[in-house]
Amino acid sequence: MNKSSLTIDISKVSGSKIVSCPDSVAVEEPLEIRLDYEGPKGRRGKSVSITMRTPGDDFDLAIGFLYGESIILSIDDVLEVSHCGAPDEETGLQNVVKVELGPEVAVDLDRLQRHFYTTSSCGVCGKTSLDALHALGQESLSACAERFDKEMLTALPDKLRAKQKLFGETGGLHAAAVFDTNGNLDAVKEDVGRHNAVDKVIGSLVRRGLQPANTSGLLVSGRASFELMQKALVAGIPLLAAVGAPSSLAVQLAREFDMTLIGFLRDGKFNIYAGAHRIS
Repeated sequence: MNKSSLTIDISKVSGSKIVSCPDSVAVEEPLEIRLDYEGPKGRRGKSVSITMRTPGDDFDLAIGFLYGESIILSIDDVLEVSHCGAPDEETGLQNVVKVELGPEVAVDLDRLQRHFYTTSSCGVCGKTSLDALHALGQESLSACAERFDKEMLTALPDKLRAKQKLFGETGGLHAAAVFDTNGNLDAVKEDVGRHNAVDKVIGSLVRRGLQPANTSGLLVSGRASFELMQKALVAGIPLLAAVGAPSSLAVQLAREFDMTLIGFLRDGKFNIYAGAHRIS
């Protein structure tokens, strides 16, 4: 097994034929994110998240998650990122990442609990979720005046697919990437979780000091949910383009914060659900 895919024996059924053959499946393993930070009584460590992910780009995933939750504001808040603990005896994987923060970073762990409902289905209304973003200090992206050409946009899904190595092997992974106005893809990431793929992309930007990404767009291989729009907003990305459909709350968020939301980007066509003024 490599760290991202696993070859297993399967039985393939086609009509009346059953054939035994090898097949590749995407690896799904837990990742625990731990914080090491300065508390009122000195340095302390705390586990802040466990997510099921495809191994690879673990540091980007951890940094992207912490940035999206506003636990860190830039890579300058981070002293070190490392795997910790012994490798799993069966897989050899290290499934714990420790992020050590600088002594001056004030950590508000209650923030994760307070905004749990914005990334889960716990029955609160859309207005409450949007109000929470305003309370966090998120502002409209109306100042982001970059324009994106429609021919460039329609070419993006094929470019993304060409870079999805693991999807080609397994057929079971989501992908995300940032792109510029010329259609150049950067930080292409794959994961079994669409939110993880986006965290990996944004984490890559943060680790390189490239946020806010006000002149970029975010491309995702699946649908556009509220959670993905929220991550784009926090990263300052004014446009999200999805191969699949958007949710109603994703549309509300885009319109509330003057973002551009594109859905059903495939076969040379797409729908604009918000922010048409950025499309040329």
